[in-house]
Amino acid sequence: MTAVETRAGLFLRILPPGLYAGRARTLVERSVMVYRGSLLIFLSGAVEPFLYLLAFQLGFGKLVTEVTGPDGHPMSYVAFVAPALLATSAMNGAVFESTYNLFFKLRYAKLYDAMLATPIGPLDVALGEIGWAITRGGIYAVAFLAIAAAMGLLASWWALLMVPAALLVGLAFSAIGMALVTFLRSTAQFDYIQLGLTPMFLFATTFYPLSVYPEPLQWVVRCLPLYHAIELMRGLATGLLSGGMLINLAYLLLLGAVGLWASTRRIAKLLLT
Repeated sequence: MTAVETRAGLFLRILPPGLYAGRARTLVERSVMVYRGSLLIFLSGAVEPFLYLLAFQLGFGKLVTEVTGPDGHPMSYVAFVAPALLATSAMNGAVFESTYNLFFKLRYAKLYDAMLATPIGPLDVALGEIGWAITRGGIYAVAFLAIAAAMGLLASWWALLMVPAALLVGLAFSAIGMALVTFLRSTAQFDYIQLGLTPMFLFATTFYPLSVYPEPLQWVVRCLPLYHAIELMRGLATGLLSGGMLINLAYLLLLGAVGLWASTRRIAKLLLT
């Protein structure tokens, strides 16, 4: 028996019976098979941030040449926006997978009812769906990073770490999104999710630095998950690393852990009771 198998066995014995069966990968495999016949829909998620970049490069970036970047260093406006768009792309992809798609599987297709009749447990479902959202976000991140590099918007080799950072952003938002969607009863309630995402996209320093806000509003912005994702991405893109990035990292890890715990409990409560 290998060390990996030994650790997996210990993990299975620690968790409550029926919660986890070590088959989360089967949900990822299912998602891959489903999307295999609709590659254009799958790849369309990488197009939107590219169009944003192109618009800022050819349009608005001509009007605003420089802004204040991390640690007060000046940088081109397009290079300032690019990491934020990557973080936003990871967020949107994760939220879409863990809310709209998951709601259909949960409420209409009754997919998880069938799954939980097998040895698969609620934690398998949560890990599998989050794993697929992270996989999809990682593919988008690699494509976006290649485009940004080709446009000369990356200033450091630290930018390569933006891919694992995008996976972390996907984990945090997909876990929270999955937990939230278990409370929804109809598709009309998705407006509440959009009501949270749109202001966060506009005000979480995506398009301008935090310093433009009055001091009280700055603390409100610092509480937004997307702000921490953008700060992490922006520091890696510029190579201007700081201790504050550890706070950004810890925030996203904690958000992902809380979301995973909450989504597992909610799925178990909805389908096993």
